[in-house]
Amino acid sequence: MAESSRRSAVETPDPRVLRCVRQLALAGIALVVVWPALRGSSAWLGWLPLWLVGMPLSAWWALHRFRLPAAWRGRQAVRRRGPQARRARRPLRARWQQAA
Repeated sequence: MAESSRRSAVETPDPRVLRCVRQLALAGIALVVVWPALRGSSAWLGWLPLWLVGMPLSAWWALHRFRLPAAWRGRQAVRRRGPQARRARRPLRARWQQAA
């Protein structure tokens, strides 16, 4: 088995589990929005929106191996290029400081 196909098979969540978790998250969101009593807390469970919305959403994110959204990954790439760009500008800064 090739390295890339093995990696993609490991990184891709099982579609059946993903569908189940997605449906639980959407059902929890619908329940919290529609039923006001589920926006409160329970003596046994604690804050209900955490269990109805937060936990299914975190499970969904865990199935995707805690990858960040694409918009955030773009910002990380810019930060990685920052020190490299600064290194390339150092001679230019030194010339500017010498001229002043």
